[in-house]
Amino acid sequence: MFDFQDDMLDVATWPVVEDGHLPSRQMRLSKRVFDIGLSVLLLPVLGVIAAGLLVLNPFYNRGSLMHRQLRMGYAGQPFIAYKFRSMRHIATQMRGAFDRLEEDRISTFGALMRKCRIDELPQIINVLRGEMSLIGPRPDLFEHARAYQEQVPGYAARHQVMPGISGLAQTEIGYVDGMKGIRRKVAADHYYIAHASLRFDLWIAWRTLCVIVAQKGR
Repeated sequence: MFDFQDDMLDVATWPVVEDGHLPSRQMRLSKRVFDIGLSVLLLPVLGVIAAGLLVLNPFYNRGSLMHRQLRMGYAGQPFIAYKFRSMRHIATQMRGAFDRLEEDRISTFGALMRKCRIDELPQIINVLRGEMSLIGPRPDLFEHARAYQEQVPGYAARHQVMPGISGLAQTEIGYVDGMKGIRRKVAADHYYIAHASLRFDLWIAWRTLCVIVAQKGR
């Protein structure tokens, strides 16, 4: 449906995200209706998975089932994002904005959840609360986002649209870290914003399902 090429992620090809490129009011309304409808349908799935994890968690990753993180959302505002906890409870200094993922802290069971993207499922609560969309730029940890705003060109423009549970960067690039990786993610987010449409969202939703089935999450 979309001929998305890797060279589109070159900084030199970034479209300028101005008011004229932002999604229309009609697009935003259609997107919100789609978000609410699908999220309501997913609530029973969330309940069943949460019940199963409550039984399994004491054996495979002792501690709280849910993990809450302060993230940067629409217009740069902070909000609490919900996840199923995939990391072990280990006292350590918080990872820096450009540091690599602490993969040694991810439990074996948590790694499986990440591959299937199950750990992100509780964020449908954020969608219903109007803090996130199903599709959009992934929200970063609030402190990390503040660092990116200062050091990564174009990063702040991502917050002109609602953050998403999945997005173009997640399906076409995957997990990134370091300055180069963050710049590639921002380029993909600029591309998404400039070409936003319900059809594009449906394509990304399909690509997300492909990632889940192939267990390519991280």
